[in-house]
Amino acid sequence: MRVILHTGKGGVGKTTLSAATALGAAEHGHRVFLLSTDPAHSLGDAFGRPIGARPTALAPGLVAQEVSVLDEIERSWSEIQAWLASLLRGGADELMAEELLVVPGLEELVALRAVREVEALGEFDVCIVDCAPTGATLRMLRFPDALQVFMERFFDLERRLARLARPFAEGVGLRGWIPGDDVFAAFERLYRDVDDVRQILLDTDRTTARLVTNAARVVVDETRRSFAYLCLYGVATDAVIVNRLLPARAQSGWFAHWAEREREELAAIEAAFPIPTLRAQLATSERIGLDALRALAREVYGETDPAAILHRGAPLRWRRVGASPLLEIDLPGTSKEDIEVTLHGEDLHLRVRDALRRVALPASVIGRQLAGATLRRGTLEVRFAP
Repeated sequence: MRVILHTGKGGVGKTTLSAATALGAAEHGHRVFLLSTDPAHSLGDAFGRPIGARPTALAPGLVAQEVSVLDEIERSWSEIQAWLASLLRGGADELMAEELLVVPGLEELVALRAVREVEALGEFDVCIVDCAPTGATLRMLRFPDALQVFMERFFDLERRLARLARPFAEGVGLRGWIPGDDVFAAFERLYRDVDDVRQILLDTDRTTARLVTNAARVVVDETRRSFAYLCLYGVATDAVIVNRLLPARAQSGWFAHWAEREREELAAIEAAFPIPTLRAQLATSERIGLDALRALAREVYGETDPAAILHRGAPLRWRRVGASPLLEIDLPGTSKEDIEVTLHGEDLHLRVRDALRRVALPASVIGRQLAGATLRRGTLEVRFAP
């Protein structure tokens, strides 16, 4: 099943473009499922009709759903959260304790589990996801690495220690302080779910992200950073969609200065993003309803199938140069001052600004020394000794 993720800074029109892409794909004969994982659901606003936590048919070949993040958290996190909350309830408000115990990035990841469930139905060709804004998307990308470190290095040890300590804790009146087997089983289920979602995200043969932006410097700068972060975590991006551009008839008079700024930003976008740039003009009214969204899809994609992969390329690649392994990672829009590369045992740690990625090394590379790293035309080249 094809998966397309739409993400971007809040307010750029991400939901509207997600809806238009879904309708356009359905018009091309695909069976499309449109998911909103943004906690501030607005799919219903775009279509001009209610859409809730149950699948809703909107047009021939198109079904939509706004994922209930609270329900997904309850399914994945309830046993763990209940145990952690019990430790805080001595002096904290119960509701506040539960709010504090939702790990950043977890909400977005468990919401994306719905993609796996749509695929399991076997009834859809394409799943289009209206993601949370870019800050939440970055937290989502970070979370699997942190959980994987915990599960691989500490989980089994913690479980054995808990079994040894539980009788002692019960004997001294600290029964609730040691997690039970149900809590450890919940961690294992959560880990499997998160790993399943990550495998979908990293499958570049079927999953791509599309970055929605506006032609304004602050928004473009954030979009450039988001593109680099997606590449860092191995998620392929196949297009950037520039939304709300001034139409030709509005580019004179008072708006002439804005039009010139837009032209400058468009040139910067096309220079910074080595992927197709799609465009949508500012409309005379809000794009609400099936007809308006179909027209937007035609404007953005023309005769191209919106479900097609618009640009192919793996953001993370291994190859050999002579006897030396070389890791290439696309990091457009970054400078060498933003990047830190270190070797930790069998893992390579890559830091780009405030994002950290842990890359597990192939068996053939484990044990080799780090020979150097070079940023060349937006691609980080990490060399290992022969």
